[in-house]
Amino acid sequence: MPDDLDMPPDEALAEAQRLLDADRPFHAHEVLEAVWKAAPEPERELWRGLAQVAVGITHLRRGNARGAEALLSRAAERLVPYESGTPHNIDVRGVVKQARELATSPERGPISLRLTTTA
Repeated sequence: MPDDLDMPPDEALAEAQRLLDADRPFHAHEVLEAVWKAAPEPERELWRGLAQVAVGITHLRRGNARGAEALLSRAAERLVPYESGTPHNIDVRGVVKQARELATSPERGPISLRLTTTA
């Protein structure tokens, strides 16, 4: 992923989802991180939390359960304030729930994470 990646949020979500579905969470993290860095202040922590979930999954894939637990827990807490709304159709509640589940009992094999409420 280029450092100067510039995508609108909906396009970035679709690309990050495609990468997560392909079991490439680190690349999904990079897409989400690019949006985080360019996001307006009210949304910055939302995108930061999503990027942290993706990198937390990366840590799980690499066998770093302790690092994954810390990142996933932090990401979930960062996302909680956005649960009352659904910016960009992001399934914040679902992402928070799965991040917390992964933090406490890491899965093996592919991890199916849905970022949005739309298919």
